[in-house]
Amino acid sequence: MITQDNIDTLLGNGGNVLGSDGEKIGSIGQVYLDDQTGEPSWVTAKTGLFGTSESFVPLQGADVEGHDVRVPYTKHQVKDAPRVESDGNLSPEEEDRLYRHYEIGGGTGGYDDTTTGMTGTNDTTGRNNRDVDLDATSGRSAGLTDTTTRSDADASNQHGTVGHDTSGPTTDDAMTRSEEQLHVGTERTEAGRARLRKYVVTENVTETVPVSREEVRVEREPITDANRGDAFDGPAISEEEHEVTLHAERPVVDKETVPVERVRMDKETVTSNETVSGEVRKEEIEVEGADGTRRDNDRGL
Repeated sequence: MITQDNIDTLLGNGGNVLGSDGEKIGSIGQVYLDDQTGEPSWVTAKTGLFGTSESFVPLQGADVEGHDVRVPYTKHQVKDAPRVESDGNLSPEEEDRLYRHYEIGGGTGGYDDTTTGMTGTNDTTGRNNRDVDLDATSGRSAGLTDTTTRSDADASNQHGTVGHDTSGPTTDDAMTRSEEQLHVGTERTEAGRARLRKYVVTENVTETVPVSREEVRVEREPITDANRGDAFDGPAISEEEHEVTLHAERPVVDKETVPVERVRMDKETVTSNETVSGEVRKEEIEVEGADGTRRDNDRGL
């Protein structure tokens, strides 16, 4: 059994309404209290496209499962329930229609809404689910509720359009479907730097160079008429020395710095293809007919 102690749990944590088979019917919208007992008696499940419709579900036989509420009805039963405006109060006529749909006993004469909207949704009143008066004995009665009933067959409104907007004021007879598009471009960023640098290395170089030297060679010649005069020139017997200077070449190493080449850096642009992917969102529009069939814009809407 669901009591007032469960209201904060249901409304403050973004819970869902679950069917008898555990299937999600919709997110919890509002909880209505019985005018006489003050106990929760109805919950609305946000259904339809983007949760713009709210279906009333009795809380008789319902159980709280964590932040969710599980009702003894199927998703199909809830979505086929009579459409009742969630305007802050449930009239006796609306209550009777709902009881007949769910095949349960008669109502108690009116219910107060405990909240004007869920936290985290588009709440046009500026109040959240905690800014409410949960006093079921605040003086409201069935005689103070809006007893104006709405015919489901009446499809026009004060704006002259077919149907009406359940998410806000009716503006025209159509809704705009938008989608995101992916625009891919390029931007110039610094990818790195390159530089030229000189440094000195030492290596051994071996070269072969020819060198020459002078050596003494003794030549003897006999006394002839041609050299007889030179032979008898001087004392007959004497001591004498004759000296010859010898020369030799030796390797000489000399180093010279000479330019051998010039090195410079240049840039060139290289173009390659890259595949870019991203997620884009788009809106789809579906139509729920009275016969329970559903069509969307991709199927010829």
